[in-house]
Amino acid sequence: MSVVPITSPDLDAAEVSWFSALCSDDYQFLGMPDGDLRSSWKHCSDIVKTAEDQGFRNILCPSSYQVGQDTLSFVAGCAPITDKINMLAAVRCGEMQPIMLARTIATLDHMLEGRLTVNIISSDFPGEKADSEYRYQRSREVVEILKQAWTRDEINHAGQVYNFAGLTTDPVRPYQTGGPLLYFGGYSPSALELCGEHCDVYLMWPEKVEELAGRMKAVNAVAERYNRTLDYGLRVHVIVRDTEAEAREYADYIVSKLDDEQGRAIRERALDATSLGVSHQAKNRDVADDLGYIEPNLWTGVGRARSGCGAALVGSTDQVLSKLENYQKMGIRAFILSGYPHIDEAKHFGSRVLPQMKTCSLPQAYGRVPAAAPATPLAAGVRR
Repeated sequence: MSVVPITSPDLDAAEVSWFSALCSDDYQFLGMPDGDLRSSWKHCSDIVKTAEDQGFRNILCPSSYQVGQDTLSFVAGCAPITDKINMLAAVRCGEMQPIMLARTIATLDHMLEGRLTVNIISSDFPGEKADSEYRYQRSREVVEILKQAWTRDEINHAGQVYNFAGLTTDPVRPYQTGGPLLYFGGYSPSALELCGEHCDVYLMWPEKVEELAGRMKAVNAVAERYNRTLDYGLRVHVIVRDTEAEAREYADYIVSKLDDEQGRAIRERALDATSLGVSHQAKNRDVADDLGYIEPNLWTGVGRARSGCGAALVGSTDQVLSKLENYQKMGIRAFILSGYPHIDEAKHFGSRVLPQMKTCSLPQAYGRVPAAAPATPLAAGVRR
């Protein structure tokens, strides 16, 4: 029995995803930049192709600024070099005018023939320090405009940030029925309100099991007010080896050259460095034991050198599989995993754990992807 009602209670599979390090987050030793692991098109697209080869069903392409690689451009580049894996594109709301964003996403959805999902981001723009309420209001309006664009004949929106009237939706019709699934993470009341009303998958960062359950209950309470349910996801790193001792040894190895000042600088350069979610990841490190564990097989050492998701599942194949199965019983249906270096760890997980899991694509499970080209102007519809 899941912790809360979920959208897919009868789904006996999980969407197991990997991560492409567009945000300058690939290392052999955490905090030690390695030119061979830079966030280039070549390296990051190799991560995507490796994840697809290993059998991962989706891949998170994060939004970043300092490294300079644009997420949506990267996703477009991946369309012709992949044919099975979905692309989870992180979109920082407000960076692009919403109608143009709707057109961009619709174009990508057609290029990928429905293999697109969207991660809604509400953090500050580069150089901006905006009030949290404003940022979530901006994101809310962007999402509402996207949903109109994807499901109605006209876009009509009168809001605090954006105003549009009488715009045809022909150029922004997506490939998927109803548009791509919206994944969302956030801890503040405004974040939960936006997710509960409009989004499909609530993403969490790693915490103790009881705290994850509390997050699920909090956002479900909002969703229930709108007569909705959500599915739930967990973004977490992994280190899996044949034995727990080997996994723990490797965890120690990747932080063996980490300078705490360099780690702090890496954490603070992120645009979400002061968010509520990031503060909770920092608290995990404060309450961890002397080796950095907050519960069996959940290690917080990764968070010493990165903002955002700051803990890893560390253990043997059976231990990591057992943790994931327990999360599934809670109602978690999406896992976004990563490890260092990303290509190597994708192969460790892909060869050990993934063959023992039943996986799915959530857009397919939701019935979003049509069996044939849809009647849109960019596919099989009337050309106007």
